[in-house]
Amino acid sequence: MANHKSAKKRIRQNETRRVNNKWKVSRVRTEIKKLRTFIAESNKDEALKQYPIVQALLAKLAKGSALRKDTAGRKTSRLAAQVAKL
Repeated sequence: MANHKSAKKRIRQNETRRVNNKWKVSRVRTEIKKLRTFIAESNKDEALKQYPIVQALLAKLAKGSALRKDTAGRKTSRLAAQVAKL
């Protein structure tokens, strides 16, 4: 256990950030699953509606500390290619 005041604060901050990042990443995964379902069903209209939502969420996560920028870009690009194939 931490003994210094600053170390105790760092532990609190890390836990808060971990919890926030966890629900944000979970939400993005859910939205990606929805989009992939639409792609699998060849439902172009719904996929085109869902893609901007997923893209915005990935960009928002990459802006913070929840997701690396290159990871977000790669996922966005691959999903865009799949939607374009429909």
